[in-house]
Amino acid sequence: MSQDDPLRRQVSSLLDWQDAHAAFEKVLEGIPAKLRGVAPDRLPYTPWQLLEHLRLTQRDILEFCRNPRYTEPEWPGDYWPKTAAPPSERAWQESIASFLADRDAMKRLALDASVDLFGPIPHGSGQTILRELLLLADHNAYHLGELVVVRRCLGIWRSQ
Repeated sequence: MSQDDPLRRQVSSLLDWQDAHAAFEKVLEGIPAKLRGVAPDRLPYTPWQLLEHLRLTQRDILEFCRNPRYTEPEWPGDYWPKTAAPPSERAWQESIASFLADRDAMKRLALDASVDLFGPIPHGSGQTILRELLLLADHNAYHLGELVVVRRCLGIWRSQ
């Protein structure tokens, strides 16, 4: 057992824990197709826009962590979907599946003892894998919270 194993386990679990936040799966569960492209009054996002933003941003962070030929997408256009609603049920389901697969990849990265959590990412500008994992956990929690608010405003949130 390595000295940083407890940190690795904690950071990995932070990406999907439910201790202080609503779980990704629960937040997305049961959103009717007809409301996935609806922004509540005075709120700027639809469920689809938030889901896709979560997916696109997580993919970007994952690619930054593992791809030495990484190129940064354009902000903000490449981090948000082009449409308010998903083009199809399949697009919605694929976005969820992709998010979950990439989240699992980030968790594996956190647990991989051959990965230096504290050393700078060679193609970065001082970022570390640990920083990126914490950034991702914070980013996801923030936008999942927004999605909870959107659901409540659309009348589709029920206390768990």
